[in-house]
Amino acid sequence: MQPSETAQRVAVAHVWPEIEGGRFPIKRIIGDVVTVDADVFADGHDAIACALRFRHQRERRWNETPMALLSNDRRRGAFVVDQLGRYHYTIVAWPDPFATWLSDFAKWLNAGNDIRMQLAIAAELVNAAAARARGADRTTLRAAAARLGAADDGAVAQARDPDLQSLVARYADRSTATAYDRELEVIVDRERARCAAWYELFPRSTAPTPGRHGTFADMERRLPYVAELGFDVVYFPPIHPIGVTNRKGKNNAPFAGPGDPGSPWAIGAGSCGHDAIHPDLGTLDDFAHLLAAARALDLEVALDLAFQCSPDHPYVRDHPEWFRRRSDGAIQFAENPPKKYEDIYPLDFTTISAPALWEELRRVVEFWIGQGVRIFRVDNPHTKPFTFWQWLLTEIGRAHPDVIFLSEAFTRPNIMYRLAALGFSQSYTYFAWRNTRAELTDYFTELTQTSLREYFRPNLWPNTPDILTAYLVDGGRSAFVIRFVLAATLGASYGIYGPAFELCEATPLAAGKEEYLNSEKFEIRHWDLDRPESLREIITRVNTIRRTNPALQADVGLRFHPTDNENLLVYSKSTPDAGNVVLVAVNLDPLWVQSGWTDLSLSALGLDPARPIEAHDLLTDTRHRWRGPRNFVQLDPAVMPAHIFRLTQAPEAR
Repeated sequence: MQPSETAQRVAVAHVWPEIEGGRFPIKRIIGDVVTVDADVFADGHDAIACALRFRHQRERRWNETPMALLSNDRRRGAFVVDQLGRYHYTIVAWPDPFATWLSDFAKWLNAGNDIRMQLAIAAELVNAAAARARGADRTTLRAAAARLGAADDGAVAQARDPDLQSLVARYADRSTATAYDRELEVIVDRERARCAAWYELFPRSTAPTPGRHGTFADMERRLPYVAELGFDVVYFPPIHPIGVTNRKGKNNAPFAGPGDPGSPWAIGAGSCGHDAIHPDLGTLDDFAHLLAAARALDLEVALDLAFQCSPDHPYVRDHPEWFRRRSDGAIQFAENPPKKYEDIYPLDFTTISAPALWEELRRVVEFWIGQGVRIFRVDNPHTKPFTFWQWLLTEIGRAHPDVIFLSEAFTRPNIMYRLAALGFSQSYTYFAWRNTRAELTDYFTELTQTSLREYFRPNLWPNTPDILTAYLVDGGRSAFVIRFVLAATLGASYGIYGPAFELCEATPLAAGKEEYLNSEKFEIRHWDLDRPESLREIITRVNTIRRTNPALQADVGLRFHPTDNENLLVYSKSTPDAGNVVLVAVNLDPLWVQSGWTDLSLSALGLDPARPIEAHDLLTDTRHRWRGPRNFVQLDPAVMPAHIFRLTQAPEAR
């Protein structure tokens, strides 16, 4: 301890939100209020003044707002984040002798004691504040000190004047102030980082006739379909040239046949790599035209960011030092035992040449940002160093705070959570494999009711080109409806891989495999969007419900309600002001009718349990009048396996 610190009497502890001692930032959306709590206390019984300090990364001077006492020593302050980028926040506190005096003065008055000496002390305190003030404030404080010192009839009113108390506080003596020993950070993103409906499709499979490679022009003609379904983001797998060496054939066959297009994730051919477009898709000008067409439909295009190479990538020729070698000297191809990806070479992020590699990959991201892309889905980020992502996301965020990164990491929880803490805007989850009521309740309670809510934004996908779960394979069309409703209402952000999902594609590569037969990863598909089993109408309706109900546009406010049937999942979402309350009931059994009773926490939802409730089913446009918290639910998966109710207080019947 330094001698200058011996006068510091105030302690600041247990600050929240704070992730791993301030090592990582929390996340908010522009316009959000950041609420900060802390225990602030000192020795003795003196009053304490406390301020929450905050500033945007581009500001040098701190802004301050008072922290109010909640109970005991717990204090709370708040500030609004109205700019994208990073904010810093911390706490400063100091003894407040004038507030201490005021508290004691009230006791002196109540006891009927002589108060002249107390008023003289107050005059000294106010004069000290005047010495620190300037201009008109100094004059006002000196005049107040004189009135206090005179100890006349107006002195007591002067002492109790809120304006005087505020002015003295403005010029407080902070020479013994305690500043919290760290600056905390908050990343502020745009709204789409919190709430979005994603639709993944392969542009090469959008040609109007079977057997032809789709183009960006074909994709442009598909955009109205995606927009009409109600999606916000249309996501493309890699759009770059595909290597020929070790190209995979249909269903991941080790050898490609004539005309097999290869996997889009085997990036690079000839002189073209991550900053080029597959020639069969079109040109950069065609891509720019596609982006403009998407914006006109209020759609954003997300690109896949896959930092890996085919053996034909120019990096392999020009920078062999960026790749790992096998014992025989050959470059190591990708493996995920028992799977082998001979058509892909992973990059080595830890070689002596890593700084040049890192800068090149940043250039790639900047290139696509320059083309107008503001959303990236990042392929397998958990196979690259944490330090790389922390560096890249910080650098890109500083220059382009509106860019959103989705982490595609299906791996151990700690790794997924660390990637989110490093700065990924959104993250894939285990949702696809959480099927029972207990699994869903436990998992989403973890995501929304623990410290994860401060920095981990879930994006729920019931399927991907790599994931076809047994639930979808075995459950038929109803299983797809169930998983869709769950994804779209449990999460503010969700996505589907289409058209496979809305057309209920459910044929696995083999029994027990979570991969599609005739996967689009290895061949061009032609989709009949008008097939009778299509979920087009349901998807459109649910996305409309999401857009018209703010409660579904955030992950806060999620509550699970008990039922007496484990096949029924009942949960609600509500806005903080309880102005919008949505209740969802889902039959988790895709094969059989399920029924049961649920008990709703109406008071917690801002509804009066003593008055009737109107439950408007937004899926079927039917209305029900409920009384009390206990209600009956019956759902037939062959008809509609879910309810999405909007709850409002109904008027009393006359």
